[in-house]
Amino acid sequence: MSTPSAEPFAVVGNAMLYHADCLEWLAEQEHKSIHGVVTDPPYGLVEYSPAQQAKLRNGRGGVWRLPPSFDGHQRSPLPRFTTLTAADLDQLGCFFRRWADAVLPALVPGAHVVVASNPLVSHLVAGAICKAGFERRGEIVRLVMTMRGGDRPKNAHDEFPDVTVMPRSGWEPWLLFRKPLEGRVQDNLRMWGTGGLRRRSPERPFADVIQSAPTRPPEKRLAPHPSLKPQAFLREVVRAVLPLGKGTVLDPFAGSGSTLAAAEAVGYRSIGVERDLDYADMAVGAIKRLRDYQLPASDPASISGSVSR
Repeated sequence: MSTPSAEPFAVVGNAMLYHADCLEWLAEQEHKSIHGVVTDPPYGLVEYSPAQQAKLRNGRGGVWRLPPSFDGHQRSPLPRFTTLTAADLDQLGCFFRRWADAVLPALVPGAHVVVASNPLVSHLVAGAICKAGFERRGEIVRLVMTMRGGDRPKNAHDEFPDVTVMPRSGWEPWLLFRKPLEGRVQDNLRMWGTGGLRRRSPERPFADVIQSAPTRPPEKRLAPHPSLKPQAFLREVVRAVLPLGKGTVLDPFAGSGSTLAAAEAVGYRSIGVERDLDYADMAVGAIKRLRDYQLPASDPASISGSVSR
């Protein structure tokens, strides 16, 4: 386990949260000390800048799309990645290359890295991470219907009623990478406890397509972060990244602490790093609340079979 240079911002069970910039934090960590990464980063970068976060919190939007209520339910804001300029996209690639360069030494050989993305920028993120020396291991498809896409041309709905500007989103890519092994997979498993993915059960391997509901209102009330992902999905992915059920999972963009909560729920040690003080404060209470959240029986993960600890 890593030996941080400063005291954690909060400790909840076996989860430690740090209020820091993850690039600076990673530079100070012991090499070969982290066994897996699951993270939902600010892959648009612009939307999590202080100026855009202030607009979001004041309800003014900026690059955030603030949709109206739908079917009686208030929808969460979504970042509009189509607003990113060529310079923004170049910055995104450079950022993820720097991040991948920083995280690679901290990982043990064979450690898996799972990075949430979206179809508009995932190729840039994947290319940058692979250039740092990671192996691309495919991607996990989160099957989920969101409010992204499906709209008619803005201010021309009546003129073009049969046109959709972008496909209505029905899935979300979570990119999968691995730090190169030392020897064979079996050698790496014996030495480092990594190299593969934990099966759901002896009979069922971990699959790269996961049925997922949108994050439900009860979870959003526990952790009102604009990019909160559901515990049913996170618990399954977090559990998979430690093939022997031992080690430490890192979320370098911890947000409200949902990845740490998932690690707590499946019995893993975890570390989160979050630079936004408001979200770090939110995570202090949200980790425990999300950890204790009981998945509804109607959730797709419950329908397909529960994941044992």
